[in-house]
Amino acid sequence: MSNQQVVQSRGIYHGLPVYPSSLKGLTAIITGANGISGNYMLRVLAQDPSRWSKIYCLSRRPPAIPDGLPKNAEHISLDFLKSKEEIAQVLKEKGVKADYVFFYSYVQVKPKEGQGLWSDADEMCRVNLALLQNFCEALPIADIQPKRIMLQTGAKNYGIHLGPAAIPQEEHFPRVTLEPNFYYPQEDFLFSFCKTHNISWNVCMPSFICGAVPDAAMNWVFPLGVYASVTQYLNAVLEFPSDLTAWENTHVGSSSMLNGYMEEWAVLTEGTADEKFNTVDSSPFTWGGFWPKFARWYGVEFGRPSLKDEDYKEVTTRFEPPPRGWGPPATYRSRFTLVEWARRPEVQDAWSALIKAHNLQVAPLQEMDIDRIFGFTDGSLIGGPLDMSMNKARKMGWHGFVDTNECIKEVLGEFAQLKMIPPVGGAKAKA
Repeated sequence: MSNQQVVQSRGIYHGLPVYPSSLKGLTAIITGANGISGNYMLRVLAQDPSRWSKIYCLSRRPPAIPDGLPKNAEHISLDFLKSKEEIAQVLKEKGVKADYVFFYSYVQVKPKEGQGLWSDADEMCRVNLALLQNFCEALPIADIQPKRIMLQTGAKNYGIHLGPAAIPQEEHFPRVTLEPNFYYPQEDFLFSFCKTHNISWNVCMPSFICGAVPDAAMNWVFPLGVYASVTQYLNAVLEFPSDLTAWENTHVGSSSMLNGYMEEWAVLTEGTADEKFNTVDSSPFTWGGFWPKFARWYGVEFGRPSLKDEDYKEVTTRFEPPPRGWGPPATYRSRFTLVEWARRPEVQDAWSALIKAHNLQVAPLQEMDIDRIFGFTDGSLIGGPLDMSMNKARKMGWHGFVDTNECIKEVLGEFAQLKMIPPVGGAKAKA
């Protein structure tokens, strides 16, 4: 038996699988199809309508696809916080069948007053477990028997939001139980449900996700586009918010498009049943390597980290030992955060001027949830290293990769097409 594999490139995405032509006529459900992951999963599956003859997009709002839904896709409006019986009734009425399920539905609950993005951990568990549970339990009622269910979780599996974690992060690491994490009850439910109903599963775990959809929250790239556009408009320097350690720390990004390619591979590969996978770009990335390129795209000067300790504020993570299981917590240093920057009057005035000049379909900064939108990117700019190993997937035959720098530039261009930021480098200078 041959152990050769054939791979292909699609644009900036390389090493992608080539599937046999006999693999055709499949049906899929994508939940959360209007979100940063489900939207791109739809784009991936729609590239081969002979393989995926029908794609059901389940979300409260339809996916924002510039040219409309592909011919082989259908949007069904559903709220998974309703009962399993109500969900099943809609699925039955619409005649939904699915060989594979890609589950991306997610609710970001309001943080506790004055605390971080995921601070209400108990409520995050309650709501997000309910989404998965109600949907899955509706499937047998609606006579839907998929071959496999893919659940996407993420890097919080390793506790990176709570402090330094062991690196590189590998899928076999024990759970981090310093506080509740909704990924774990979701996994426990999925494993039990699939065993009961003779369905296989995958869990895929991306890092900071690069994609362009109208919802700017929980988006790594959108705040970068706002920051660079306003910096260009003000004829200012693109300053780096954090210190030399953050500048040199290794990170891994997760392109929404590459995630989709990998998650398709995961469910269609026989030997990957009932496995968890890190799902990242396989591209070395540091802020220090990215920042000069970023500035060049926008035609501005860039600043490096200050070497003066007195220029920094410090924040120490709260758990000792931290998620790595031993040793001290981490202390992160910043000169400013994007949250603080976005509240500056001159920044807000400049963004309002750019909205008017470019007819942007996005809110002024005064009307945005600045803590939620810009705080997500601050977590990466200021936080510790993140190096999620792709060894497991590579050993099983996954070879896809994208240069994260190129992905960010592509996604900035997609945000410009959505009229959410000016064209890359196209913010007019201040008079």
